[in-house]
Formats: sequence, structure tokens, C-alpha cells
Amino acid sequence: MARRYFGTDGIRGLTNAGAMTAAMAMKVGMAAGAYFLRGDHRHRVVIGKDTRLSGYMLESALVAGFTSVGMDVVMVGPMPTPAVAMLTQSMRADLGVMISASHNPFADNGIKLFGPDGFKLSDDAEAAIEALIDGESTLAPAQGIGRARRVDDAQGRYIHFAKSTFPENLRLDGMRIVIDCANGAAYKVAPSALWELGADVVSIGVTPNGININDQVGSTAPQTLSETVVASGAHIGIALDGDADRLIVVDEHGTIVDGDQLMATIAAAWARAGRLAGGGLVATVMSNLGLERHLAAQGLGLVRTAVGDRNVLEAMRARGYNVGGEQSGHIILSDYATTGDGLVAALQILAEVQRAGAPASEVLHRFEPLPQMLKNVRFAGGKPLDDGRVKDAIAAAEAELVGRGRLLIRPSGTEPVIRVMAEGDDRAQVERLVDAICDAVRAAAA
Repeated sequence: MARRYFGTDGIRGLTNAGAMTAAMAMKVGMAAGAYFLRGDHRHRVVIGKDTRLSGYMLESALVAGFTSVGMDVVMVGPMPTPAVAMLTQSMRADLGVMISASHNPFADNGIKLFGPDGFKLSDDAEAAIEALIDGESTLAPAQGIGRARRVDDAQGRYIHFAKSTFPENLRLDGMRIVIDCANGAAYKVAPSALWELGADVVSIGVTPNGININDQVGSTAPQTLSETVVASGAHIGIALDGDADRLIVVDEHGTIVDGDQLMATIAAAWARAGRLAGGGLVATVMSNLGLERHLAAQGLGLVRTAVGDRNVLEAMRARGYNVGGEQSGHIILSDYATTGDGLVAALQILAEVQRAGAPASEVLHRFEPLPQMLKNVRFAGGKPLDDGRVKDAIAAAEAELVGRGRLLIRPSGTEPVIRVMAEGDDRAQVERLVDAICDAVRAAAA
């Protein structure tokens, strides 16, 4: 059944439009609160947010919704998404909420929900909450209205947790690290954690003003990080996104290291230590074929899923893997976290660089990726992928790539965009095929 509000990662959209209004946020709070009112204990929800201007509005509306049905609220302020998941568990809360649109521009926002186990909600739970949003929630009696409070030491709790994932026998002394926090949720916790572990920290993207989140900084815009690493003579650079569940690294030369290389690095280190579960890792259909070949050469496997960290996590849990993620930098290390955690993943990378005693450029570039091209084609309406011209272009490309590469065409789950990706041993061929399919999609969408 089609969803009205929940998408691939919670509820997301343009603020003060559609499903992302204060009125809707209050309804979400009432519905999610009612859904998790189970048992006779005092019920609690943890609410975190990133640094978007609209976070204040949505936070207040959610608090009103939750308290109106009798649930107490703990507000932790600007915090990474994985921190909210962790705090939901540690505070024995019934529910966790993160107000964020991740790597999107500031005008967007979103609401992500976590269950008491710190995992994102199942499809069935989201469907049940949607039904309650559209219905009438039962309000608590006057004496049963929930209370709300802010927890001032939440950042310290998360910093302590993140540091606990770093090997006890290692320090970051002597390592100059540039950290780019995207003017987002980790702007305080990430630099602090690195400094406390001994690093010489150079911070950028740590001056949020409500509208500059992800603006020319962060994991989706790593150019500033690359330039800063080179200019400052740093050993490595780390870029997080707006809610800090995504990680991109640059080496000492300013060269970008994507999620595929990072996963390969962590998998190799954990396999060497005898702690890699499942005999490989889980990644999406977007991960480079070079990663798959690299893992196979080491006797490690690769399980591919549909795009989305939620799909990766489901496969990890079902198959018993403890490393998984996406080329974009969502990396899930289930020994430590229930969702992607950019800072925790970064600490694993830094540990491997320190152990190796070699430059990041030598440690992190694990394989030569196959030429890969991804283009997005925006459309106004309709279903371009059903058009005969598009189908013919895709079929022709698939025939050319048999045995020499891959083709992936998919609609975005969050915006009216068709994503066209191809990879193969011949760069010119890959570029030509992607352009031909994009032209066909544009013609169909015209």
C-alpha cells in the first residue's frame, strides 16, 4: 500500500509545506506517542535535531504532540542521528526522534523515528503510525499530560560513547585532522571527541546559523575539506553530513576517499583481527564493481541490497554481518551502533591509519575503482521509465555491458529524479551509455 507520509528515511520535505509543517509534526507526535504507549510504566521519548532553523518549530510541535497523549519528552538539542539512537537505548526510552533532513539543504527538514531498541521503525510500525496520524488520537487526562525537560550533558554522553569505540591502546597524538561538520548536528561533539583522543584538530563547518547546513561544506561538498587539508598540512580530513550519519574522507593530498574504500579498509582490518562477521560486508547496488572484485581477491564476500542504509541494515541483521554501508558514506558498524555513525566509522579509519604508521593515501586506497558515472535527470511528472524510448536505450546499454560492467537505473525515493548509473572497464563507453539514457529520459519527460 502506498505511503502518504513516510518515505525511505522517515518523513521529509520542504519546511512549512506538505507534510513538514508544525501542525503535521504535532500529529506525528500524537500518533507515534499513542503507538508506543504500552505497559504501565512512565513513557519517554528522546528528541534530537540538527541545526536547521526549522528545527525549533518542529521540536516544539513534536513536544506538544507527545505530551498531549501522556508521554514525557527528553530534548537533547543538536545531536547526530546515531547519538539519538544510542540515547534512546541508554535512557530506556520508548521512542527516539531525530529532526533532520540529513544532507539536504536547510529549507528541507524531516522526522526520523527509532524504536526502544535504537533501530529505525519497521514498515508495519510506520504504517500503523500513519493510520493514527489520519485518525483521532486519544488525549491524556489533565493529570496525565507528559512533562518535558532538556538534558544538558547529552553531548558528553555521546562523546564518551564514541571514544569508547576507539582502541584503548591507541591515541591520535601527532595526527593533524581536519574535521568538517557541515555546520550540522556534530559541530560540537566531533571536534571534541578527536581532541580528547589527542589529535591536533582543525575544524571547519562548525559555525551553524540555521541556514548554512550542508552549504558548500560536509560530505556532499568535500572540496573545501580537500583544500583545507592541503593548506594546513594535515594528515587526513573527515567530512560528516548534516546529521552526521555519513562519512567521507580525504587523504593528505586532498584526494577524496569514498564509502567503498572506507568499507574495504574496515573490513580488511576486522578480518585480520578475526572480528569480521559474515565473511564479508553488505553494500548497495551503487557500490563499485571494483569493491566486489577486491573483496573476492581476499576471500571475502559482498552482499548487495537496494539503495538505502535501512536496506543494508536489514540484510546485515538477517545474514549476521557486522560491517555494511553505502558508497555515499553511510557506514554501519553493528558492533557499536544501530544505524550509520560517521564519527564512529571515522575513528575506525583513524585507528587503521595509526596502526599502519603510513600516510592515509597508502592505507585507504584499497582498490582501483572501475570507471563509474552517475547522472540525475529531474522530471516534472509522469513515469519516464515506462516510456518505450527509455526502455530501448536501457536495453541497448545492457547488451553492450554484458560481462564488462553494470547498469543501474532507479527513481529517487525522496525527489522527482531518475538516477542513471553505469560502470565498466571502458570509461568512454560508460559515459556514452549514461548520456544516451539520460537523453531518452529527458525526451520522455518533456
